Amino acid sequence: MGIQHSRKHSDEPEVCTTDLLTLFGWCRLVPLSKGRNKEFSTGTMLPARSVEHFGLRVTYDLNGELVGSPIKAGDFFMNALRAIILLSSVALFTGTSYVEASPPEQSSADRWLENLKKEVDSSQFSAYHKSIQQLADLIELNGVVREYVTQMIEQVPKKHRTFDTIDSLLKAMNLIIQRAPRYTDGGHFPMSTLFARMMYTPAGEAAFRNSDFNNAIRNVLKEWCHFLDSRASLDVINKKDGWLSPKSWKENGLADFVIPVPSDPHGGFKSFNAFFHREIKGERRPVAAPDDPKVIVSANDGTIYKIARGVKRQDKFWIKGQSHSLVNMLNGSRYVDRFVGGDVVQSFLSGNDYHRYHSPIDGTVREATVVDGLMFSELHSLGLDLSAGTLSQGYEAAVNTRGLLFIESDDPTIGMVCVIPIGITEISSISLTVKPDQKVKKGQEVGRFSYGGSTLCLVFQPGAINRYSVKKSNKTGDPDKGSKTKVNAKIAQAN
Repeated sequence: MGIQHSRKHSDEPEVCTTDLLTLFGWCRLVPLSKGRNKEFSTGTMLPARSVEHFGLRVTYDLNGELVGSPIKAGDFFMNALRAIILLSSVALFTGTSYVEASPPEQSSADRWLENLKKEVDSSQFSAYHKSIQQLADLIELNGVVREYVTQMIEQVPKKHRTFDTIDSLLKAMNLIIQRAPRYTDGGHFPMSTLFARMMYTPAGEAAFRNSDFNNAIRNVLKEWCHFLDSRASLDVINKKDGWLSPKSWKENGLADFVIPVPSDPHGGFKSFNAFFHREIKGERRPVAAPDDPKVIVSANDGTIYKIARGVKRQDKFWIKGQSHSLVNMLNGSRYVDRFVGGDVVQSFLSGNDYHRYHSPIDGTVREATVVDGLMFSELHSLGLDLSAGTLSQGYEAAVNTRGLLFIESDDPTIGMVCVIPIGITEISSISLTVKPDQKVKKGQEVGRFSYGGSTLCLVFQPGAINRYSVKKSNKTGDPDKGSKTKVNAKIAQAN
C-alpha cells in the first residue's frame, strides 16, 4: 500500500510535514490498492528529504511540498493499521482540529504573545530603533529575504499565527529590544518565543540560514544587548515581583550567587545582564582536586547532552543523530587534526544556570576567538521544538555563534583541550576573558554568556581521557533532564 498527500483547502499555506506530534498544514492520506508502489517526481531543483513514521516513508522538498513516497506493499493489514494510526495523527494534529501536545509552559508563552500583539496594536508607533529599521530596509530591498519572511509568517498555522504581517512582526521586535524580560512574563526568552513556530516552517528554515537576514538579526540582538547592559534595564531586577522576588530567589537558586548589595533595591547589580551572568559563591563550587592535573573539571553548570568518543574530522551534523564534525565546530582551525578521534562532551545551560564558564585544566591559552554564526536555526528532522533550538545542540555546535578557546596542558597525555561556548537563539554575547599565551588554572573563570540560551562543548584529544564521571548521553528528549554537572566538579579522569 502506498500513500499520497494532497491539499485539503487551496487557500491554506503549502506546508506538509510528517512529524507525528508536529504535523501542520492541510494534508490527507489516500490509500492505494494492495500491492502497488507509487512513485513521484519532484519537478523542482530543490533537494528532497524523507521522514518515516510507523514504517511509512514520505518525502518532501524544502518548500514542504510532497515530492516522493515509494513504499513497499508488505503485509496489507499491518500497513492498513499503520495508515490508520498516521491518518488519526493527521486528523488530530492538522486542519481545523489542530491540537498539540504542548508542554505546560507553552500556554503561558501563547498568552505572552497575545499580550504583546495587543500592545503592538494599541501603541502609537513613532519610529523603529536603528537595527530594526536596518532589518526593515533589508526585507524591503532584498526580494529573496522578503519572500522567506513573508512565507515563514504565512506558513505558521492560523491558530498560532499571532503576527500575520511583516510590519506587525517588526513592531513586536521593536518593543522587545527596548525592555528587559520581566520575571512574571511567562516568556523569559522573548525573541525565542516570538520566532519558535516560524523557525520550524520551510521558509523559516531558509530565512534563518540566509546570511543577510542572519546578520541583520545579529545587529538587532547587539542593540538589545546594549540596552540590557545599561542601567535602564534594572526595573525588572526588584524584590517585589522581579528577578529578586522570593519566588525567583527559590526558582533560580539565588542563595548560591553573589548579590553585590543585598540591601539595595536592585541588589547592587548595574544592569539586567550583570544579574544574568552573576557570580557564583566560591564555596558553592569548589575546584575538584586542585593539585591533581589528571582530574578534569566541568567548565560550566548544566545538563549533559552528549558524550561522543572517536569523533571524526568531518561528519553529517545535520542528520537526526547530530554527529559532531570537528572541522566545522572548530571553524577550520589549525588545531583540528589534533582532536580527530578524540572526545566531545556537550552540556546544556538553562536560563537559571550559572552563565560563566571556567577552565577544565591547568594550562596555557593558545587561541581565543569568537566565531559569528547562525542563531535561530534548528534541525527540522527532530520535529517542532517550542523551546526554539534546544533539541538541536549537536547541529548548533557546528553552525551557531560560538567561542573557541584552545588551552594546552603541560601534561602531554592531556594535550590540548578546546572549550566551545555556543549561543542558542536569544544569546546576545559570548565574552572570552582570557588571551593567547595567558596561563590559566583549573577552575579559573575564562568567559561568560550574556542573556540567552546556551550550550557548551569540551573537546579532548584522542587518548586523553580514561573515564568520565557523568552519564554519557541524555536520551530523554528533554534538555533539562540529563545528568547534571556543576562547574569545577570532576567530570573526567585523564590517562
